[in-house]
Amino acid sequence: MSSDFFTGMATGLTLIVAIGSQNAFVLRQGILRQHVFALVLFCALSDALLIAAGIAGAGALVRGNPALMTFTRYAGAVFLASYGALAALRAWRGEHLQLTQQPAASLQTALLACFGFTFLNPHVYLDTVVLLGSMAHQRPAPGHWWFGAGAMLASLGWFNALGFGARYLAPLFASVRAWVVLDGVIALTMLGLAGLLLAS
Repeated sequence: MSSDFFTGMATGLTLIVAIGSQNAFVLRQGILRQHVFALVLFCALSDALLIAAGIAGAGALVRGNPALMTFTRYAGAVFLASYGALAALRAWRGEHLQLTQQPAASLQTALLACFGFTFLNPHVYLDTVVLLGSMAHQRPAPGHWWFGAGAMLASLGWFNALGFGARYLAPLFASVRAWVVLDGVIALTMLGLAGLLLAS
């Protein structure tokens, strides 16, 4: 049990701890301290749902449905490019958000954006449903579920660290330059991912 659990945790962290659209969004919201708990919970539960689906056998369905992957590829590219363009515009204008201001976006808006970053990204299905699901099934029952539980816990720990740990960066983001750099990195990340989706 323990080896399957910790292997799943290590594998999950390897896939999750990477610069991506979802992580960049959670980081920015964490710095602003806007809807952090809800977003962290949404991301962790989404990963848990996808990992469980992969272990339950949905990986074969995803691999056998090119239409689904094509739809998410193009829809995700448009979504990421739009958000990237907005971030680039903020960086160009040198917009400086005050950390003490009222939330700029409602909870519903933040969750809808996070939904897009999560479920309009074909790579999330390949990483969680297909890859983690396939690796889990290399272990005899019930080891495949222990592997999945480890990956789910890794996701929960990572998003908590990212979302709630971001507040310690708040003093750094008292300057305009820091926001310009952050939005610039977010813009490059989003636009780069959009380009990769279209090219894949």
